[in-house]
Amino acid sequence: MGQISSQALDAALATVIDPELRRPITELGMVESVSAAEDGTVRLAVLLTIAGCPLRDTITRDATEALSGVAGVSAVDVELKVMTPAQRQALRDKLRGPGAQRVIPFAQPGSLTKVYAVASGKGGVGKSTVTVNLACALAAQGLRVGIVDADVHGFSVPGLMGITQKPTQVDDMILPPVAFGVKVVSVGMFVVGNQPVAWRGPMLHRALEQFLTDVYFGDLDALFLDLPPGTGDIAISVAQLLPTAEIIVVTTPQAAAADVAERAGTIATQTGQKVAGVIENMSFLDMPDGGRMELFGSGGGAVLAERLSSAVGTDVPLLGQIPLDIRLREGGDAGKPVVLGAGESAAGAALIDIAAKLATRPRGLSGMKLGIEPR
Repeated sequence: MGQISSQALDAALATVIDPELRRPITELGMVESVSAAEDGTVRLAVLLTIAGCPLRDTITRDATEALSGVAGVSAVDVELKVMTPAQRQALRDKLRGPGAQRVIPFAQPGSLTKVYAVASGKGGVGKSTVTVNLACALAAQGLRVGIVDADVHGFSVPGLMGITQKPTQVDDMILPPVAFGVKVVSVGMFVVGNQPVAWRGPMLHRALEQFLTDVYFGDLDALFLDLPPGTGDIAISVAQLLPTAEIIVVTTPQAAAADVAERAGTIATQTGQKVAGVIENMSFLDMPDGGRMELFGSGGGAVLAERLSSAVGTDVPLLGQIPLDIRLREGGDAGKPVVLGAGESAAGAALIDIAAKLATRPRGLSGMKLGIEPR
């Protein structure tokens, strides 16, 4: 290798993160070989999970950039190859453990992931927008976050996050696309164009179960599920598949909307879930003269939090009030959440504040194995 040490090359490659798995390519067994010629040319062979890996250009660019920073390197030649079935099996074993069973990792007693099911009584209250912004705000704080777009019939998360990439399938394991540090899966990634999804109860349950078992999210600090409005099949399936998931209810200040949203929260009394809190969206509009216009009334969020506290028997806080803000809508249309593009805005600041409250909520020890035995 002349003056270029193999240790220096390995150290550089250890900084190259696989865009989907979010781990170094050296740790994932993706580096087949790396060598340096006397003239400083480095040749790298990378093993992709599948031949049509959508992020092959990203891996090539990042590896080239990392190796080019090593002293003495004059050029980098990256060759992309494809893993053999045995190598893919080794990768799955590394990620999930040898002989891992098909289970929902977030439902296991030892899981430290906080799971939030974002619900609403009716559509049009901004539930998906709230979900996306909370997830991105937590990811911006350095947390590992994922989203399952469980609103199968009305999926919108990919568009709100500007995701056009399809998930990568490695045999029976699905790797979700990553946007703004958030891993996302949605049925919208599997349909062509804007085709409707006409599924009934059993198919909805199986789709949600597959998202939770076959999609590899890795270790997450928080997982958000964007639920469809109401208390139908998906809400019931979430309670069955993820009994520790906590419900966040999104409403508007309007009394009629709060009445309907109450049903989405009180389902917890039947499923045994916790209600993490209420978020009031479209609370008011800041006027140029410094005043506020309450287009949809006022107090609906506080009233809903009070009613849910009484219904479930525990304190259900009003996590925050999000004002009407054109930048919130513009961010959704552009596929860049407002908490990232305009965090200083009224809506952005309110969402970041709510996310900070969720980030500081500790996970309970109920049902967890502590590794302690009585003597």
